[in-house]
Amino acid sequence: MGLGLAWRTVATCLALGSVHGVASAQAGSLPVTPEWRATAQRVAQAGVPLADLAPNAPDAHTVQRGDTLWGISSLFLKSAWRWPELWGMNLEQIRNPHLIYPGQVLVLERKDGRATLRVAQGGAGVPTNTVRLSPHVRSELLPGGAIAAVPLHLIGPFLDEAAVFDTNELAAAPRIVATQEGRVMVSRGETAYVRGDLGGARDFRLFRELTPLTDPGTREVLGFEGRYVGTAEHVRPGSVEGAAVVPDTFRITSTRLEAGVGDRLSPVPQQELVAYVPHAPQGALAGQIVSIYGDGLRAGQNQVVSLNRGKRDGVERGHVLALWRKGADMVDKTSAGKPALRLPDERHGMLFVFRVFERVSYALILNVQDPVRAGDRFTQP
Repeated sequence: MGLGLAWRTVATCLALGSVHGVASAQAGSLPVTPEWRATAQRVAQAGVPLADLAPNAPDAHTVQRGDTLWGISSLFLKSAWRWPELWGMNLEQIRNPHLIYPGQVLVLERKDGRATLRVAQGGAGVPTNTVRLSPHVRSELLPGGAIAAVPLHLIGPFLDEAAVFDTNELAAAPRIVATQEGRVMVSRGETAYVRGDLGGARDFRLFRELTPLTDPGTREVLGFEGRYVGTAEHVRPGSVEGAAVVPDTFRITSTRLEAGVGDRLSPVPQQELVAYVPHAPQGALAGQIVSIYGDGLRAGQNQVVSLNRGKRDGVERGHVLALWRKGADMVDKTSAGKPALRLPDERHGMLFVFRVFERVSYALILNVQDPVRAGDRFTQP
């Protein structure tokens, strides 16, 4: 175990907390479980083995605008991800692991085969206006000035867009029946006319066709993924004038795709103010990739995939999972008869779960060596 993913975890807390509107001033109230605190206190006495450090781990690093905690962790560690170990390495100085600022100097100390990380004197507070910048670095800070964990644009859009319905319920949902001036498609700011029971809601997401998500192993339909179109707001209620029905009037407020007749409406869910703390599943967990989000057949780093495990299987937001590459089928050319061989599966990447439904979850590919395809398997790390 080491300190790499540990810091990444803290980072992801920051990144996702800010996506959901959690200001850094609120970070002090983010959850720290007794188990994490106990681990931190234990590790604070000894640090981590030198073997867990990255081969070229620096002696010190000045946190800069544009840094992410995920990137910082890769400077110091090989592959460990449990953040309590990293927080515990300097429990006295880094009392709040959810707030790391530009201008702080992180110092790596090696002694008696162990390593500890501390904040240099004079660098533990909120940064001054003098910050060393790297060229061509994308700067992302939380509202209070703390750095983010991962680039926020990687996950933010999917928190609202990725949606799985247990049944084909959108078939009976309100639908666009006409568009402004009879246009085939409408874009942001334009008008669409809707029929159906709005249930008193005002803001809606728009979806096109629902796609069944089928378990690669059992062929069970796990849910129906909606193809996200955009959002719309209710402007004017409809009415009945004699034998004619006057539909409700909507304004398109955002679009991923142009909206059109037949697109279905689903109320925008209440925004959750939740901190995501990456952690391993408590027990064994294994499954397969159901699909690549969007239209791709293969996925790489920073893309999103759906998994055939959800709440009913114990999956939680923040779970970190290992990706495995299936061993190749080949023949043993060194033996008579050339018997068939299958090479062992190899671990080649990592996933971060950020949305969980009853039977399906969505995960971000944190890193991967080879393209990911539907049917590839994952396990606990």
